[in-house]
Amino acid sequence: MPNSSVKKARCVWLVVILLCIHLLNLPGCVPEPPVLLEPTPPSYKEYGYQVVAWYPHDPEAFTQGLDFENGFLYEGTGLRGRSSLRKVDLNTGEILQIYNLDNQYFGEGIVIYEDRIIQLTWTSRVGFVYDKSTFELIESFTYPTEGWGITHDGERLIMSDGTATLYFLNPDTFERIGQLDVYDDDGPVVWLNELEYINGKVYANLWKTDEVVIINPDDGEVVGKIFLDGLLTPLERIGVDVLNGIAYDQELDRIFVTGKLWPKLFEIKLVPLD
Repeated sequence: MPNSSVKKARCVWLVVILLCIHLLNLPGCVPEPPVLLEPTPPSYKEYGYQVVAWYPHDPEAFTQGLDFENGFLYEGTGLRGRSSLRKVDLNTGEILQIYNLDNQYFGEGIVIYEDRIIQLTWTSRVGFVYDKSTFELIESFTYPTEGWGITHDGERLIMSDGTATLYFLNPDTFERIGQLDVYDDDGPVVWLNELEYINGKVYANLWKTDEVVIINPDDGEVVGKIFLDGLLTPLERIGVDVLNGIAYDQELDRIFVTGKLWPKLFEIKLVPLD
């Protein structure tokens, strides 16, 4: 038979157990299952693409800048000893006109502004201005950063240097007249590369990715992202470099994209993603 001390201990434990059961049955005392939060949708629109057409592209062209006017592509290529400015037949990829930069320069972005073509260089901090028709070198200018991409909004040149900052330049004097930091939901968006101005927004390749961001030039907010993976087949991607090059045909509302050493240039239509 248990002695009295053992009986008392059992009674105490029984009271404790009954009290615990009572407390667990009180409102608010039963643990609720964890709430699974829905992921917050991005503030920007997301797009895929549909290939409308593709055209031959020089697989030796290390594309750094791309523009389109009056049915012709204009292309700036890079690499020292291989940098150039070109006028290209869209349908055949034939080089119709070319200006080769001195070997010391690594060509970067280009833009057509009125009757001139403006071309940046990478680390030399020198830009060149050409006559659009003859490709005659008119003048050069300097800037304090690296040169990556360049476009214009009709009044200002817009330039990137691989950071999250866009710079605005006077198109006649090339004086810097403003700058803008680009950001999305996660903060600054870096590696802004080749640029194109389309319907009031700046489209920018993100270096080392298959993404293009759409930027509001008033405040730097990313309002859209285009995912362009899969343009080239796995076999076509062998030996090529990154996606780089956006051109816009304003007359026919066509967007063209290509990449460094790519064998093809694509006309695409943006497709909103759900």
